[in-house]
Amino acid sequence: MPAFAGNDSEGLVLTPPPRPRKAGAMNASPSPSVPPAGSAGPDALRKLLERPIPAVMGVLNITPDSFSDGGEFIAPEQALARARAMIADGVDIIDIGAESTRPYKGAKAVTADDELTRLKPVLAGVVALGVPVSIDSMKAEVVAYALDQGAAIANDVWGLQRDAAMAPLVAARGVPVIVMHNRDDADPAIDIITDMKTFFLRSLDIAAKAGIARDKIVLDPGIGFGKTAEQSMTALARLREFEMFGLPILVGASRKRFIASVSPSEPKDRLAGSIAAHLIAAQRGAKIIRTHDVAETLQALRVANAIEGKQ
Repeated sequence: MPAFAGNDSEGLVLTPPPRPRKAGAMNASPSPSVPPAGSAGPDALRKLLERPIPAVMGVLNITPDSFSDGGEFIAPEQALARARAMIADGVDIIDIGAESTRPYKGAKAVTADDELTRLKPVLAGVVALGVPVSIDSMKAEVVAYALDQGAAIANDVWGLQRDAAMAPLVAARGVPVIVMHNRDDADPAIDIITDMKTFFLRSLDIAAKAGIARDKIVLDPGIGFGKTAEQSMTALARLREFEMFGLPILVGASRKRFIASVSPSEPKDRLAGSIAAHLIAAQRGAKIIRTHDVAETLQALRVANAIEGKQ
């Protein structure tokens, strides 16, 4: 799969990493050195995505109503402290969002002005910490502001299909974009894999028409978004089917409700289930793991990779 590379004048791009040694398992080669916190230079993301374990993206919600940690980091000092803590834990990318896009009913839509009001006291400070920052927003106006402040990646939970200005913006800025599968409502009667493939084809067509280079696109199956618990698990189990697109895959299963369908639990009690899902995603080719629990996830990925290396 392609991986990020850097370019000072044109933004971050994607270049193919070495092919894995065998299908169905994480590359078992020794782990190369990891760029230290603050290494957000032109080659940082490319190096991260060439590693034998996925890059770890830490969640920073500056919202009052996110499903797991709403309100905990909405104050600027709390948000910056959280970012610093994730860096200390070894995070590779910080994903900052100012609107809850919780994957089930209950999220309250906010205006672009609302998002910007939450972002402005925080974003520049997080960017200044030196770790690549992605902006989690479905609004082009918000993404444009974040990119102006130094964010490096656009993360659109509606896969370029909700705001018509998003694809042209991403193309003009030349930044990578995470294209996530989503639905307004879950439908247990549909073939979710077919639906996801159709959605991604539509997103890729929008991207191509806007002039977004294909090698700047990352796909996200949108675990929990517009899916039943069974469909979310199916998407994880069949993750390798999305290799047909030849693009890196990001998986964010952290604390999602499908875990409770197997083992009843509240969001903050789903660490073990989150790690189980993310290890399976890594085994099936995911190159980025998005998580609320950076240290624990990174430890699990490193240990699994070390064990694989003993075969």
